[in-house]
Amino acid sequence: MTTAPASRIGQRLRVRTAHAPDVDLLGRLPAPTGALSWVRGGSGLVGWGEAARFETSGPDRFAAADRWWRAFTADLDVDDELGVPGSGPVAFASMAFDDHPGHSVLVVPEVVVGRRDGRAWVTTIGDHEPRGTTPVRGPSRVRYADGELSVTAYREAVRAAVGRMRAGELDKVVLAHDLLAVADVEIDHRFLLRGLARRYPGCWVYAVDGLVGATPELLLRRTGRVVDSRVLAGTTWPRDGASDEELAAALLSSPKDREEHGYAVASLVEALRPFCSTLSVDGPSVLRLPNVSHLSSDVVGRLGGTPSLLALGAALHPTAAVGGTPRAGAVRVIRELEGLDRGRYAGPVGWIDANGDGELGIALRCARVEGRTARLFAGCGLVAGSDPDTEVREAHAKMRPVREALEGR
Repeated sequence: MTTAPASRIGQRLRVRTAHAPDVDLLGRLPAPTGALSWVRGGSGLVGWGEAARFETSGPDRFAAADRWWRAFTADLDVDDELGVPGSGPVAFASMAFDDHPGHSVLVVPEVVVGRRDGRAWVTTIGDHEPRGTTPVRGPSRVRYADGELSVTAYREAVRAAVGRMRAGELDKVVLAHDLLAVADVEIDHRFLLRGLARRYPGCWVYAVDGLVGATPELLLRRTGRVVDSRVLAGTTWPRDGASDEELAAALLSSPKDREEHGYAVASLVEALRPFCSTLSVDGPSVLRLPNVSHLSSDVVGRLGGTPSLLALGAALHPTAAVGGTPRAGAVRVIRELEGLDRGRYAGPVGWIDANGDGELGIALRCARVEGRTARLFAGCGLVAGSDPDTEVREAHAKMRPVREALEGR
């Protein structure tokens, strides 16, 4: 489905990007809902309003979105004073994890505010009415309930997956678990975003079409011919009075976590290699966050051609970090054992510009927000040596960011 404003019909849509004073990006979002965000450490993009929208589903979703975006941007009247990645026309993207049922969306805002390397800009698309900013309000009470997959059911799903891996059916699989949160007032997306950004400044804080979260994992950034990715797999969290240094050393020396991480890096490199003339991997090292620590590797490549960010995303998704190894077998086991619709959780999320540049993260540490309700998601990578009780605790630790942001902690 595609929607566009009346000004789009019969005439070229006007896009204007101009320099702007330095700005607090999240502070510019005017309304409690409909926020669009991709911000890390105060830099990135936010947007609001809707100049156009494209929805799609199925195995062809990336290609369909890419075709629509190319056609849409080819017919614009653009005046861009900056000419940097993220200026000019931009679409915020959130793609479904699975082919079915699946629901993916590109949203082209009426207004985009960007900040990068000490420069700020504002892009306006079409004719828009100025908006005043409403006060940000958080809930005073949040109640929790089981989602589609209870803790008990998740533990049993993990146990079944481990049994299938020990039987040699597959090497790794990532299983997800959900939790419902119900607030006493309609949830303000900006309240969630600000709380996540405050506690997790090293993560990309995102919001697209009601999916709000903070991801530490960059699936892919494309800047001209250069692409880079940050792969996370293998996790520990504060426990038993261990110091950060002791936890990091244990994570780096853990055969189970090194195995899980190795599968994730190998799957991304294998998918990216056909597009690149050079490719390098640096890692693993330990990435520390307030709630967990991950094994982390950086992958950098130089493209041999000019595939767009969405075309590359189609080839990479799902990596072993969110699906498993081998890919087809892992996705089949996920469908059989999870028993829930992930929606856009663990799918690519981010932005793309008219040059095909942009950034896609993996939609982790997130919630699907509708009115007073938020559906939280977390997943754990499993190998044959995984312990079901430990994985339940890990999933709980991964839900902390959104729970704390909801509660204003």
